[in-house]
Amino acid sequence: MTPLQPQPFRLNVHDDVLDDLRERLTRTRWPDEIPGSGWKHGASLAFMRRLTERWRDGFDWRVQEAKLNAFDQFQVPLDGINLHFVHQPAVGPDPLPLLLVHGWPGSVWEFHELIPRLSDPARFGGDPADAFTVVAPSLPGFTLSFEPGQRRLGIVEMADLFARLMTEVLGYPRFAAQGGDWGGYVVGRLAHAHRDGLLGVHLNFRPLPLDMRFTAEPATRTARPRRRSVTGRPKRRATA
Repeated sequence: MTPLQPQPFRLNVHDDVLDDLRERLTRTRWPDEIPGSGWKHGASLAFMRRLTERWRDGFDWRVQEAKLNAFDQFQVPLDGINLHFVHQPAVGPDPLPLLLVHGWPGSVWEFHELIPRLSDPARFGGDPADAFTVVAPSLPGFTLSFEPGQRRLGIVEMADLFARLMTEVLGYPRFAAQGGDWGGYVVGRLAHAHRDGLLGVHLNFRPLPLDMRFTAEPATRTARPRRRSVTGRPKRRATA
């Protein structure tokens, strides 16, 4: 089977899309607000007005776009998904492949300060021997891995897809993985279903048990243990 060839990707949002956004922001119909309520009953109207003005007149999309495009980005068709991912090569003698999986509804932009430090630690005063080759995919169905009408994937399918990306497409038979938020569930599933290909995982979000079957069955509630005092005896409740 001929291996899939990732195609280089650069984000380039059309000017008419940005113009349309500015026009929509300009036409915002503001609701009434209870005088002096501030944040008591929801978002502050004054704050939302300032935020909208910032989006409309002060936020330079092209600057942010250029920052993302400074990374090596690609797309590859996998299982009906045109999968977007950052593939940043390491600057070091023996780099370790590292899969970074962000959380819903974020994006690979969450890693824009982390990727340079992992891929080129010497640039930040670290040891080049600690360099990682970083692979950071956009979650299928979100941001740059989304197209209208495409099939939707759950945790199990995402984990399988990312395993294929790392092994079959990029040629890393073994790799490490890190996941946070929703990515923690995906990496947790990776550790359960693709453990032979993993050198190790790091989670900054506690996922469900790794042997879960990801069914829609309701969770069972366990009884809470009684609070105990420092002597080990159950605490008495205060009575009137």
